[in-house]
Amino acid sequence: MRGLQSGRRRQALLSTISGWKPSVSSVKQARILLVGPVGAGKSSFYNSINSACKGYVSIQANTGTAGTSLTTQFRTYYIKPSNSVTHVPFTLCDSMGLEDGENTGLDVDDFTSILKGHIKDKYQFNPSMPIQPDSPHFNKSPGLKDKIHCVVFVIDISRVKLLSDKMIEKFVVFRKKANRLCIPQRVLLTKVDEACPLVAEDLKNIYQSHYINKMMQEITTKLGVSLSAVVPVKNYYQELEIDSQTDILLLNAVVQMLRAAEGYFDDFYNPEERSE
Repeated sequence: MRGLQSGRRRQALLSTISGWKPSVSSVKQARILLVGPVGAGKSSFYNSINSACKGYVSIQANTGTAGTSLTTQFRTYYIKPSNSVTHVPFTLCDSMGLEDGENTGLDVDDFTSILKGHIKDKYQFNPSMPIQPDSPHFNKSPGLKDKIHCVVFVIDISRVKLLSDKMIEKFVVFRKKANRLCIPQRVLLTKVDEACPLVAEDLKNIYQSHYINKMMQEITTKLGVSLSAVVPVKNYYQELEIDSQTDILLLNAVVQMLRAAEGYFDDFYNPEERSE
């Protein structure tokens, strides 16, 4: 019975995603930017969402446990429609990982350029020099469809207590930049199964776990976000088959991101231009 309920819930989330459309006619897909420390699970999240939509485990983006960012390019990942998701109304953008040191990891100026839609797919980041307007990868006149509509900060839940002051400072600076551009944000807490034995036993226990709840509260204090903006998930990383409960958490995260993006589009709402 529980398996049947999980299957229905998963299907309902897939239908919600398939049926979502931006309220602005000039935009077909919400652009969601993933930002976070090295190893937090940004690329794994894309692979996991791709798997949840396809109905089987799929690896496309590079993942690993290297000490420095494996993602050195700005990547825009599209998910192909499938039997489960006939219309994919979002793209996931992956960026270089955040790092503690100076001139390492994603630069705040590059981050701002991404938000404004200036950086094209496959731009190679240079941590010591942000993108220049004369670069062939610089989009001089981005439209609304090129801009970022929701920023998602990806954090390994077991590292919440270990985030350095420098890293928290970077998050706060990035949040201020996004706030100035009125871009909504969400926080994705990954690896929940590794952080709590209760959750490892059954993902349904995620909202009953005191530890998970405590880490969610802690990250809201550190980053200054509301609790409702924090979404816990488990990525696929060693599984060979998809699992309904894992998919439910992943797809729920996407629904939360689409709702956040809808808030962004509300600022541009014009009855003359609304989507049909």
